[in-house]
Amino acid sequence: MKWTARRIQHLKGKQPFATVTVTDAVSARLADEAGIPLLLVGDSLGMTVLGLDSTVEVTMEHMLHHTRACARGTQHALLVADLPFLSYQISEEEALRNAGRFLQEAGADAVKLEGGEQRAPLIRRMVENGIPVLGHIGLTPQSVKTLGYRVQGKDEGAAEQLHKDAEALQAAGCFGLVIEACPANLAREITLNLDIPVIGIGAGSECDAQILVFHDLLGLSPEPRPKFVKVYAELGETVRSALQEYANEVAERQYPASEHLYDS
Repeated sequence: MKWTARRIQHLKGKQPFATVTVTDAVSARLADEAGIPLLLVGDSLGMTVLGLDSTVEVTMEHMLHHTRACARGTQHALLVADLPFLSYQISEEEALRNAGRFLQEAGADAVKLEGGEQRAPLIRRMVENGIPVLGHIGLTPQSVKTLGYRVQGKDEGAAEQLHKDAEALQAAGCFGLVIEACPANLAREITLNLDIPVIGIGAGSECDAQILVFHDLLGLSPEPRPKFVKVYAELGETVRSALQEYANEVAERQYPASEHLYDS
């Protein structure tokens, strides 16, 4: 059965669930086959796949291209696409048009955008026009040039603002939200206070769900990695060793061997 935004929303308060970022048909297919209900085509692909320095450099063309690829590999999961930097900040009309392109042209089921209270009117308009929206508060990587990569909500005023942001996004119609890099006790309070699923990343274990970057959890991204990342497989080393063995066998004329040849 296909996962929908409504089905994801109904997971609130039930068994915690995993989500993961994907970047192409292969990663999407593997995550989908693993039974992960929500896949995010994250703008983190700027660093993990494109070799860029930050998500700020990721464009609409990048995200549409990779979302199309991920859609081809996804059968059951809800596929969410990140709206890239400046695709939704200039005007509501442009934001609505860009968000719609992900559903209409790229095969996404929903979009994600960053920001709290200030994004609520835009999110409400998107939802009213049939575009499911996943929110994102706390550390928002597209604002790294002003916020930096640091934990959010550590003082009382900042924590209160995150509560307001979360409530505003829920009221605007988000089916869920991501909360990134904030103290675990604050993420727990926000999770308990909302009726929609809260997906944590660097926000403790008591959120409704967790999300990790595909390349991080599989050991494919370079070190240092964020503190919250657990590496479940060191595939980077496995791939490197396999490529070195292949190169050595070619150099020594061990590959191709007789079993790899076509008969005359």
